[in-house]
Amino acid sequence: MLEPVPVDISSSLFFCPASLRGELLITTCNSATLPSSFINSKGQILKRMIALGFEGSANKIGVGVVTLDGTILSNPRHTYITPPGQGFLPRETAHHHLQHVLPLIKEALETAQITLKDVDCLCYTKGPGMGAPLQISAVVVRVLSQLWKIPIVGVNHCVAHIEMGRVVTGADDPVVLYVSGGNTQVIAYSEGRYRIFGETIDIAIGNCLDRFARVLMLSNDPSPGYNIEQLAKKGEKFIDLPYVVKGMDVSFSGILSYIEAEAEQKLKKNECTPADLCYSLQETLFAMLVEITERAMAHCDKKDVLIVGGVGCNVRLQEMMKVMCGERGGKLFATDDRYCIDNGAMIAYTGLLEYAHGNTTPFEESTFTQRFRTDEVWAVWRDDKKNASNTK
Repeated sequence: MLEPVPVDISSSLFFCPASLRGELLITTCNSATLPSSFINSKGQILKRMIALGFEGSANKIGVGVVTLDGTILSNPRHTYITPPGQGFLPRETAHHHLQHVLPLIKEALETAQITLKDVDCLCYTKGPGMGAPLQISAVVVRVLSQLWKIPIVGVNHCVAHIEMGRVVTGADDPVVLYVSGGNTQVIAYSEGRYRIFGETIDIAIGNCLDRFARVLMLSNDPSPGYNIEQLAKKGEKFIDLPYVVKGMDVSFSGILSYIEAEAEQKLKKNECTPADLCYSLQETLFAMLVEITERAMAHCDKKDVLIVGGVGCNVRLQEMMKVMCGERGGKLFATDDRYCIDNGAMIAYTGLLEYAHGNTTPFEESTFTQRFRTDEVWAVWRDDKKNASNTK
């Protein structure tokens, strides 16, 4: 088995070589569960398996085409961007997705140089996420499945982020920090499932950052979190903020309320700059995340960390986490905005892993849900020996 390749966060080259990904992944495919047309008399896979994936759980609609070895053939997406000071509402976001999904399907297929006849399974985000946007992907997949007689695989959004991070970086069995606009979780794989060892007890870190960006009237293009990150680089004065870690969990809502009040007062009196506030908020929130991640590493006896989710693009978070990992003799695995941010390829790849192990979603169950816990998913593609003996 080849050793995982740690990512250099100073480099833009995050792709693990195709040859490495193939060796890592083909061994996880259970040929006994594949359709007979895929297998020859020796049990060898005859054709390249391809999945078409749809992601639309929040303000991004993405369509990706991926093969079982992790090769991304195409991965277009479109983001719903609102004016400064505003968030995105479910109805308007769903309307945006409806407008862009068909052009994205066409672009994805053309870029991948395939047709729907070449697609082995259709994968979509079953949850968690915002109800109205999720509905668009679910409806599109149902229609395409009926028209082209292609099986459906419903995918957990959180698990898809993890699997995309693993295949892109080559991380084997790390502690995972999943940070996004809707989720904040510290996760590790154990006995067939991705177990949650710590999480936010109120709002997600991405939501905290986004809402503070609205207070400062920062642009939502390309994202409020990105613009906070850029402004924080100019900060010179650190402002003390509440630091709320409760065992393995964190809380962000009180910090947000505090800094919103402080911002109004201090900016009026010219006691600080918006850059100082962004810098202080980032440093405080990220220190909390590093603390609970390190605690999970000690509990699970793991040395490596994989950061996934939209907030995982933040270079400062990666720097802080890299220092902690280095002190423990471990490595940090991270990606850039192509794979951290919601995309169709991560859904396609994770769904294809399930499909390769005989799992599909019956048409009558191809619904969506706003609540779908990471640890509800049975990761059949990981550690088959343990999975076979575990009947939970």
